[in-house]
Amino acid sequence: MCSAKKYRILAINPGSTSTKIGLYENDKCIYTKDIAHGLAELNRFDLVINQLDYREEVVRQVLAEAEIKIDSLDAIAARGGRLQSIPSGVYAVNDAMRHDAQIGFQGDHASNLACLIGWRLVHGLDIPVYVVDPVSVDEMWPIAKISGLPEIPRTSLSHALNMKRVAKMAAEKLRKSYADSRLIVAHLGGGGSVSAHLGGRMVDLYNSDKEGPMAIERSGGIPSIELMELCYSGLSKQEVLKKLAGQGGVFAHLGTKDLREVEERIKAGDEHAALILDAYCYQVAKYIGAMAICLEGQVDAICISGGIAHSQMVLEKITKRVRFIADVMIFPGGEELDALVLGVLAVLKGIEDVSIYPHGK
Repeated sequence: MCSAKKYRILAINPGSTSTKIGLYENDKCIYTKDIAHGLAELNRFDLVINQLDYREEVVRQVLAEAEIKIDSLDAIAARGGRLQSIPSGVYAVNDAMRHDAQIGFQGDHASNLACLIGWRLVHGLDIPVYVVDPVSVDEMWPIAKISGLPEIPRTSLSHALNMKRVAKMAAEKLRKSYADSRLIVAHLGGGGSVSAHLGGRMVDLYNSDKEGPMAIERSGGIPSIELMELCYSGLSKQEVLKKLAGQGGVFAHLGTKDLREVEERIKAGDEHAALILDAYCYQVAKYIGAMAICLEGQVDAICISGGIAHSQMVLEKITKRVRFIADVMIFPGGEELDALVLGVLAVLKGIEDVSIYPHGK
């Protein structure tokens, strides 16, 4: 009797200062590597998209050292970037997607690199490349997109891949289907997102790149008049963008992106560091509260995930403010590699249909 086929899937997840890869046989990870990129290397590039050749070569070197042959793969699962606004799903990488990733359709970001690296790795081979729940997944209610200026609507850019995976894991723990669950999910890392999940959809959200709570290196929402004045202060557009995303948030106040250093400073009696971390946690909690309004106060659970969720100090500060809303579930770290592979595996097994970018199924 023939055994069930084992699919070999390579997952690629570029972040701002690292690229994570994982080799899976079906849903089992058999090799993983978190490739750190030094700031000296990254600072050579004025735009993130210009890191493509460098990151591709580093990935190739790691695969060679691990003796992972690309022609042994059944598929590549790549993180999806700031593409056009699209429904949740698994998308085959095509020319339209590669074009939008290359130009940064909704902004220059490390996530745009993944589908391009994957495509290059399999060039000339009959191996498909997919993205799963990209950053630009848009399931927001129409009412949630309205801002105070019609020419500047709110848009859906978030840590969708991890947040939807965490929401499904939370629903399973609650012994409910994702579609029947009412959840708030906060992803806390260098950036951050807070989202409301209802009916199996991410119906509203805040992302610290544009609004919402500040993050470790993102400004979050800041006063609009003062921001306008900053734009006319003599800084270039790129300098302002770096202040908002990359040099904002906790980093702008304390000069470090290392939360462990912040905690050590607090323990040593640094009152300013304590104030800034309190403000960070206060803002995250406040926007979790805002998401409770989306769910009309009927919340099954609040989920906190991302690298910052390893910090007991942060978790205690946030939890004490939001636990009156619902029980808090902690999912430290990220579930991105698993989420990528599970999505692609469902397509390879014929359980889910593949979507065609940018039109969907």
